[in-house]
Amino acid sequence: QVQLVESGGGLVQAGGSLRLSCAVSGNIFRSATMGWYRQAPGKQRELVATIFPSGFPDYADSVKGRFTISRDNVKNTVYLQMNSLKSEDTGVYYCNAQWGITYWGQGTQVTVSS
Repeated sequence: QVQLVESGGGLVQAGGSLRLSCAVSGNIFRSATMGWYRQAPGKQRELVATIFPSGFPDYADSVKGRFTISRDNVKNTVYLQMNSLKSEDTGVYYCNAQWGITYWGQGTQVTVSS
C-alpha cells in the first residue's frame, strides 16, 4: 500500500522560509515522478514543482528562483524548500507521486502573512 505523508507547513511572515517534507511508503519511490501542488482558497490546484526519478527538477514560473525541490531515495522522501515566501504562496500543499497511477498526500497548510 502506498501512502504519502506531508509535514512542515505552518504560518510564516512574507520573506520567510519553510521546508515541506513528504514521506512515501511502499516500493514505488525510486521509480516515481514526485511533485508538489498547491491549492489556494477558491482556486484550482496547481503544479508547483516536479522532480523526475533522474533527479531533474522542473518548476512553475511563479516559484522559480525561490523554491527548490529535492528527493532522498534512501529516506523515500521528497522535499520542497520554500524561500522568499509571498502572500500568494498561501494554500494547502499536496505531495503527489506518479508511477502508473497517481497518489496524493493529505496536504499541509502553508500560510504567509504580509
